[in-house]
Amino acid sequence: MTFVQIIDYKTRRYDDLSDLMDRYVAQSQGKRTVTHSLIGKDREDGEHYVDVIEFPSYEDAMKNSHLPETDRMFKEMVALCDGMPTFTNLDVVRDEQLNKHLVNRVFDDALMHGNMAVIEECFATNYIDHDASKEESTVIGRDSMRADMEIWRKAFDMTFEPVCQVAEGDFVTTVWNWRGTHKGEFMGVMPTGKTYEMSGTTTFQCVNGEIIEGWWHYNPGQLQREMGGSGSPYGSR
Repeated sequence: MTFVQIIDYKTRRYDDLSDLMDRYVAQSQGKRTVTHSLIGKDREDGEHYVDVIEFPSYEDAMKNSHLPETDRMFKEMVALCDGMPTFTNLDVVRDEQLNKHLVNRVFDDALMHGNMAVIEECFATNYIDHDASKEESTVIGRDSMRADMEIWRKAFDMTFEPVCQVAEGDFVTTVWNWRGTHKGEFMGVMPTGKTYEMSGTTTFQCVNGEIIEGWWHYNPGQLQREMGGSGSPYGSR
């Protein structure tokens, strides 16, 4: 279970404290178990700060606290603070990354299960799509996304398996494995009944609960060669 520690403190020497944190990160490289660290400054009180430190588990947090580098850093931190910092220890019971949820609806509900209503719900009207494998690599409008999905769904019974997914700011990048059984005409090739596999990455930019831009990186040429066909599944548009 993910564990989060919240450290609440006041200081008039934040620059010195920031330098201390930089030294701690360098000195504890390869030892610390922290996965995410965030520092917030109180808008109403410029001397009030809150650190949010994330660990994979409580046990990992305890390992980190027992490092000599952590003990030394904490003593120096206290000397830079106005009073003793306070700690709140939290077991994470719900963790929602809404941009990831939005992106996963596209892969699961639309691509795999054919719920095309998701296109209108998830993509902006003026969505911009980038796909270097197409003759027209940049296309504007969510209708193009619907058309592409329908092409692939008519041709294959397919699954998308996320291998890794990273969210940062407005962007969500998914590394995926695709697996499809050829059931309909595709790239000029009649159904073979064979199953093909392909890997790739997709990066979506999400703003205000909508996907506004996307970048696809994969190798349809390899799939084309395996199927023994020629041409493009998209045509020129």
